[in-house]
Amino acid sequence: MAFLIFFILHWYLSLFFQSVFHHRYAAHSQFTMSKGWEKFFFIGCFITQGSSYLSAKAYGLLHRLHHAHTDTELDPHSPSYSTNIGTLLLKTRNSYNDIFLGKTIVEEQYHKNLPDWNAFDKLAHNWIARVLWGATYVVIYYFIVTAWWMWLFLPVTFALGAIHGLAINWWAHKFGYRNFENEDTSKNILPLDILFWGEGYHNNHHQFPGRANYAVKWFEVDFGYTMVRLLNKIGIVQLKKPKKIIPALVPLSSKAQIIKA
Repeated sequence: MAFLIFFILHWYLSLFFQSVFHHRYAAHSQFTMSKGWEKFFFIGCFITQGSSYLSAKAYGLLHRLHHAHTDTELDPHSPSYSTNIGTLLLKTRNSYNDIFLGKTIVEEQYHKNLPDWNAFDKLAHNWIARVLWGATYVVIYYFIVTAWWMWLFLPVTFALGAIHGLAINWWAHKFGYRNFENEDTSKNILPLDILFWGEGYHNNHHQFPGRANYAVKWFEVDFGYTMVRLLNKIGIVQLKKPKKIIPALVPLSSKAQIIKA
């Protein structure tokens, strides 16, 4: 029971921070918050993602490029250019690291309204922090595991932040249903997306990338949006009107390029 509680809590707490802060806030600027609350979410991401911590700035840039170049050779994580889930994971990891390390120079128009706490990223993103978190997870598993097969979930715990992103980037471009016949391969994974808190409505999201609520049909429920509305109600975030979509999410012209340093 302790193992199940730990795994479920870790899954949803990590997903909450990645969905709300990395995706909806950093990548899409669907709401605003103060610099103080930004720092709270940075720390929350570090605590919940642990050894798989992702920089909100690098994630935001990576995801904006995905929307601008979906399912083309310039898409940093399209399964259309990866033979299997392993090669997609490697490509995404390399694209993300190149952006984080400054090896990939991303055009200035993509940088608008990105959260940036460089000093904290240097602390949370280095290998020492990852090893310490990994050791912490091993100790936690040692005390809560009651059967050998539970240890098989340890790699998932190590890489939870990356796994959440990979599940959407691969599955939601391969399997599912479509509400909109747009020009990419995006799909909705589950009619009632309890597993990914609304992030699985990927086809809806690609059709309306600036829309804070990813649910469209009557049976779809975006639990992530429900959380954002709650945060808006208590004054932690301020939702924007739907018409306010940042230019970075509008596809670039064919002349725009990403330059490798």
